[in-house]
Amino acid sequence: MSGTLDLRNVLTGPERRAYWAVADCLTIVRTELTHIARRPSTIAWQLGTPVVFVLLFVYVFGSAMVVGDGADYRDYALPGMFAMTMANGFMSTAVVVAVVRERGVMDRYRSMPMAPSAVVSGRGVADVIGACLDLAVLAAIAFAVGWRPDGHPGGVLGAFGLLILLRFALTWVGVLLGLLVPNQEAAGNLFAVAFPFGMISSVFTPPAMMPDWLGAIALWNPVSSTANAVRELCGTPTAGLGGSWVEQHALLMAVVWPLVITAVFLPLAVRRFQRLSR
Repeated sequence: MSGTLDLRNVLTGPERRAYWAVADCLTIVRTELTHIARRPSTIAWQLGTPVVFVLLFVYVFGSAMVVGDGADYRDYALPGMFAMTMANGFMSTAVVVAVVRERGVMDRYRSMPMAPSAVVSGRGVADVIGACLDLAVLAAIAFAVGWRPDGHPGGVLGAFGLLILLRFALTWVGVLLGLLVPNQEAAGNLFAVAFPFGMISSVFTPPAMMPDWLGAIALWNPVSSTANAVRELCGTPTAGLGGSWVEQHALLMAVVWPLVITAVFLPLAVRRFQRLSR
């Protein structure tokens, strides 16, 4: 304990602010994870949704789906479902943030002597931890139904890293939306926005097989870039892949998109939190 106190007393200026930003962030992370552990229904919902997606799109629709080049639809769709699950998680973030704000927890946080960024960054880190759990469950389900990545183990790990990177970036979109909506009911209605965001992409169908205008939207969807990059790293044939620049550089765009999203929405989320009730 004395060592910690000495460190706090020694640090000054930017170093001290950085120390407290990290310390307060970890405090919020512990608080958020404790709340999640006390809501088993939330955990069951988060873990059950990937199961439903796999059963629906692999076993119900899979036999009727053709993606070209003789590729097995299961091998094409499962990496896409990984990306969509990570992408759609930002709406759960928006709902949680809206609930916390509506119950006055945000006001209590703002009244405490903590780093201004701690609440937002803590929420983001907690969401990434939850996303890792969701991804682990979804990967286990994929293995159970026969999906086997043919890529190098390092490439497969890189693919999962890109998925977490996408989820991390979109977390800030969810935090900002949760701070902007008037109540939790309005936040829940935003799922109507998240659904086409994941569906109008290369998750389930190659953009080349869509109408030109819709395919163009799907091509430049960040979810498409991540899904195609995951397929590439896992050694899954990218059936129906067109010759567009964004498709040919899926790995690059799977990194660029999350960085751009984070650079835009993280500062906006922090600023919005600082302006609450002003």
